[in-house]
Order: sequence, then C-alpha cells, then structure tokens
Amino acid sequence: MRLRDALRGKIPKELLPLVPSSFDIVGSRGRAVAILELEEPLLPYAKVIAEELMRIHRSVVAVYRKLGGRSGEFRLRELELVAGEPVTEVVHKEHGYVLKLDVTKVYFSPREATERQRVASKVAPGERVMVMFAGVGPFAIAIAKAQPLVERVIAIEINPVAYSYMVENIKLNKLEGKVVPVLGDVREKAPEFYGCCTRVVMPLPKGAYAFLDHAVKCLSGKGVIHFYYWGAEGEAFQQGFELVRRAAEQQGCSAQLLEARVVSPYAPRVYKVAIDAYVECARRG
Repeated sequence: MRLRDALRGKIPKELLPLVPSSFDIVGSRGRAVAILELEEPLLPYAKVIAEELMRIHRSVVAVYRKLGGRSGEFRLRELELVAGEPVTEVVHKEHGYVLKLDVTKVYFSPREATERQRVASKVAPGERVMVMFAGVGPFAIAIAKAQPLVERVIAIEINPVAYSYMVENIKLNKLEGKVVPVLGDVREKAPEFYGCCTRVVMPLPKGAYAFLDHAVKCLSGKGVIHFYYWGAEGEAFQQGFELVRRAAEQQGCSAQLLEARVVSPYAPRVYKVAIDAYVECARRG
C-alpha cells in the first residue's frame, strides 16, 4: 500500500497530494530507518505520517525528516526524529553485501544501488580501480564483490567517521587486501596513486569536476572515468562530458564519451547524471 493511500481519512484530504511518494529506507529487515522530506503544511501531521509509514514498512523502527539539504565537506544532512526509536546506526544490505553506517554521520544514498551495480558490472578481471569520495565503501565493495578478480580497489574518504565504517565494512564483507581504504583529502592522497589505475569512479555530484585533473593523472596511460554531475535537463550530458574532455586535454590526453545516463532527479528539470568517458594519454603510452 502506498503511504498516501494509507493516510486517507487520517490527514486533511487537500494535503494528500503533498505526501511524499518516495523516501529512503536505510537498513535491513528488523532494523531500518526511514528518511523523508515533509513540506510545511504537513508538519502538524508528521507523527501520524511517520507512524503510518512504520505500519506499512514493518522493518522501519525510526522515521526521520530532513531539516535541510546536504552541506559541509562531509555532505551531511541534519535530521529530526519524528517517530520510533532513536536509532541511527544500521546495517544496510544490497546486492549480496552489507554496509554498516550511521545516517546522521555519513553520506549514503540507498537510491544509487542500481548505479553502483552498473559501474561494478563494467570492471574486468585484473583492473586497478580508484574510488574517490568513497564514503562507507558502497562503490568499492560493490566492485570487489561483482568482480572478485579485480586486482585492487583504492577507496579514498576524507570523513574519519565514514572511513572507520568503511574499514569495518571491508572486514564484514571479507574484502581485506582487495579493497584498500585511504583516509584523507583526494587532493593529497590521489598523487600517491598517479599512473596506476585503469578506472576511476567519482561519486560526488557537486564539485567533482574540481578533482578531474587528479582522476586523469591516476590513469595508467588510458582508462575509464565515471564522472557524476548535476545539471539542467537537455544540458547536463554535454556540460558533464565537456568538463571531462577539458580536464583530459589539459593533461595532454583525449576523451571519448562511452555512455551518459540520468542517475536520479534532483529538482524540477535538474538531474544527477553519470558520464562514462574513455581517456587516453599518448605521452604515457
């Protein structure tokens, strides 16, 4: 049953269209939390909405509402408990691996599970992969699980809390030695891996373009960059690839677009997109 349908007769009829049709559920069966966005007119009914959500989704033990957008270097969002237990740490399961995390202290999007699998499915045996802005390790772990013959996955994360969870998640998924966690700023840590990667993943939609020079330099002469970008409908693909092309050219390399797709909507006519580009640097060849 949809949440909106379940609330008929429990909140004013005219407010039903404002009830969110989608929300995030993070965690596994028996211990999950839901995070939703409520418009101002719905706030007096927040507890009713949250309790109905928990009735529909039995695994949810806490419902939080967003108090604003993500901000700061760690891309965190302030949350307010609306109903349920004050649970923030959960173990999230997706595609055969688990991720332990605290929804108030790290960035994590369960909506990107499909995108993680898409990228992981493209990794071939023997590849050396760099994941920038690795968070608690979802992309790195997805890659290592989908392609057990990957040589190494280097995962860089600046948030010490997220890094600690990533270290734990690597152990939980028995990937020690396969996924290499690195704590620090990409600008400072990526140079340690210049010229050694066949693929670079950049799951930071806002501001990732500022790190494209490091991504190009991490490639061992040629390879693939998975770049994420937010842009307006009809412009995002071209703008995103142009940023990759310019960064490649500045390093004496060329870039070819392999694939461009919408990952998720962000605002009316604004989308998060994935740009997959093949970059080749003749001078390193």
